[in-house]
Amino acid sequence: MVAGLNLAITGATGFVGGRLLDLALAKGHAVRALTRRPQQPRDRVTWIDGSLDRPDSLLELAIGADSVIHVAGVINAPDPAGFEAGNVTGTAAMLDAAEKGGAERFVHVSSLAAREPRLSAYGASKAGSEALVAASPLSSAIVRPPAVYGPGDKEMLELFRMARRGFVLLPPEGRLSVIHVDDLARLLLSLAEPMAPKGLMIEPDDGRHQGWSHAEFGQALGRALGRRVMNLPTPRPLLSLGAKIDRLARGDKAKLTADRVAYFCHPDWMVDPGRGAPETLWKPAIETEQGLADTANWYREAGWL
Repeated sequence: MVAGLNLAITGATGFVGGRLLDLALAKGHAVRALTRRPQQPRDRVTWIDGSLDRPDSLLELAIGADSVIHVAGVINAPDPAGFEAGNVTGTAAMLDAAEKGGAERFVHVSSLAAREPRLSAYGASKAGSEALVAASPLSSAIVRPPAVYGPGDKEMLELFRMARRGFVLLPPEGRLSVIHVDDLARLLLSLAEPMAPKGLMIEPDDGRHQGWSHAEFGQALGRALGRRVMNLPTPRPLLSLGAKIDRLARGDKAKLTADRVAYFCHPDWMVDPGRGAPETLWKPAIETEQGLADTANWYREAGWL
């Protein structure tokens, strides 16, 4: 890893971006980070007030950066327009700012959902963002993380809470890959090096061959909590009903949406081993059983479980 890079990071106040920021500082890099809200001062961090729909703030973020790591995006929206604005238009604006600001490298965080753009508006928007990055003149890399877990994650928290109660609701069939947030952050930092290979499309994971069946992952969550759990297969019609109830209860803030149900129920969310990172660049360091146990302990200490 080249020391002393000037990095521009979007999404640094979120789960993945926040951990990325911590590790970047630990590696000796200086960071310019986009934020919508005032943040506490930190050594070697310059907070840039702005958002993806404010091109002036994006240019301020990118000026002087060796590399841009674009983590920010929309994972939940009430309609396709919300995904388009956050993931496609926002990425286009960040690419434009990176080019104008003189960045040597652009690292884009996409999603495995981009492989199946017809399944969901989220996946379609991520596929659209990938096309923009691939067409850019910037030296770039695209990362499609699978399910990301780790301390501070709120997306997988509900699965841990269910496992603590002795059951896990997951779609009845299928397999998935997972990755610890620290392993993902290390990969992003490796890709941010100006001399890293360009044009890469990487689907990283924990290194487990054939990933995890839903039942296997449910049992692993139970072991992380020291509990025996029952896997309760949840058919798509029941999940769709749950999405309708969540929309009625929480409106645009609903977590379980029809769009999410569409890709949750897809049977294959395993990474493509042919799209793994070059081993000379990165390989996973955190074994998932231990990573889940550490995450469960963090949730307990934080009072989330």
